[in-house]
Amino acid sequence: MPAFAGPGSTNSTNSDCARNGKRRPAGDVAADMKKIGFLSFGHWQDAPYSQARTAADVLRQSIELAVAAEELGADGAYFRVHHYARQLASPFPLLAAIGARTNRIEIGTGVIDMRYENPLYMAEDAGAADLISGGRLQLGISRGSPEQVIDGFRYFGYQPQEGQDSGDMAREHTRVFLDVIQGDGFAEPNPRPMFANPPGLLRIEPYSEGLRERIWWGAGSRKTAEWAGEQGMNLMSSTLLTEDTGVPFHQLQAEQIERFRKAWAAAGHQREPRVSVSRSIFPIMNAADRAYFGRDASSEDQVGYLDGGTARFGKTYAGEPEDLIDELAKDEAIAAADTLLLTIPNQLGVEYCAHVLDSVVSHLAPALGWR
Repeated sequence: MPAFAGPGSTNSTNSDCARNGKRRPAGDVAADMKKIGFLSFGHWQDAPYSQARTAADVLRQSIELAVAAEELGADGAYFRVHHYARQLASPFPLLAAIGARTNRIEIGTGVIDMRYENPLYMAEDAGAADLISGGRLQLGISRGSPEQVIDGFRYFGYQPQEGQDSGDMAREHTRVFLDVIQGDGFAEPNPRPMFANPPGLLRIEPYSEGLRERIWWGAGSRKTAEWAGEQGMNLMSSTLLTEDTGVPFHQLQAEQIERFRKAWAAAGHQREPRVSVSRSIFPIMNAADRAYFGRDASSEDQVGYLDGGTARFGKTYAGEPEDLIDELAKDEAIAAADTLLLTIPNQLGVEYCAHVLDSVVSHLAPALGWR
């Protein structure tokens, strides 16, 4: 029974790697095949350069881009979730709308801040969106990132229990959420209900079978990746890590993935876990690409501070396609992952973002063995 305090396609080689906690073999064509999707931050701004001036613009364009992504052969449409910002915040209406307009692509988040969530209500929303899409939801969740306001979750009616911090609260919300989406009954039925109940304890409805295996944890460090593996969640790793060891970003992230897989194997989970990494990749195909991203051709990793600690930010990949093919072939974390999420500049509009996706899917991916 959940205890929650409310407000105020794989192959045998890869399966063996997962069970043994080993890194995927780079250069093995079967292991290198990737699902490729986009990740949108969903910004809007009433500015001359922005084609997303309002929240309505972003929501409608997000649906249009997901449809376009499916048509050009991409595999996923993912969205960031931020509160108190001119960005996408409430994901489930958007995910449900995309699910109703598409037939094949995965639909997900990267990530939902669990400090803000009522896990039972979230389970209902997630179940409904997953059923509308026909079981294509891939839900990324986490403890959250730096906020626009101080302890913004408190305004939503949540605060950590005595002796705990907000991270503990996020993990507790996650525990309850993972428990209830498995479909077991836990709630005592009313002996005189308005409508007839099935026998036994009642579960959250609507229930969507298999959703539990499609939950991802957005991990910012090697330690949190290990925790995700222990809990039986897939791993979602972004373009930054909240730690630095002095090695290039892609190597640190590859170590994070390796530790995740070892923790997963040690926990005895039987299925193969999935791993996604995010990258900013902009092939220079025309004059517009060069104007927008030509200056990023010499991009390097950056080391800075985030939430009071050292963080390493991955570089932007921008350049001629043949140069990017050489660079991306050396990215150890991409090689270790089965899913690649491309960050897209959503304020440049649907047509341009679809062009960026197509440039990667049609020109880079086949040369790299991802297709």
